[in-house]
Amino acid sequence: MDTAKVFHAGAIASLIWLIGWLVAWEVFVAPLHPGGSLLALKALPLLLPLRGVIKRDLYTLQWSSMVILIYFAEGVVRAWADTTEASRFMAMGEIALVVVYYACALLFLHPYKKEAKRLAKELLDKVKVPHD
Repeated sequence: MDTAKVFHAGAIASLIWLIGWLVAWEVFVAPLHPGGSLLALKALPLLLPLRGVIKRDLYTLQWSSMVILIYFAEGVVRAWADTTEASRFMAMGEIALVVVYYACALLFLHPYKKEAKRLAKELLDKVKVPHD
């Protein structure tokens, strides 16, 4: 199987899984308030890049790999500071899913960025503009 397909599938799977993980965390597993918490709405922003990630939109993969780091920070803070074991476990799961998404997105984008850099250098060589 092509590595690009593996990384793309990993990015999609980890993003979808992260959305479900966050909702389950705040509604069922360890909500801040009994019966669920509106904090589950934190998963909504992750729906924005989902379509672009599925369609392999490079720009979406680039910006979403930066936005996802907010969820990494939230996971680290809650893994450190939450008082319940279930909530700390869910925070560590969030961290893991974010790391998987981030790695898959960057590894999927790497060949495209490398080719863009090569084409830019080639273009600069053609117009005789000093670079590097």
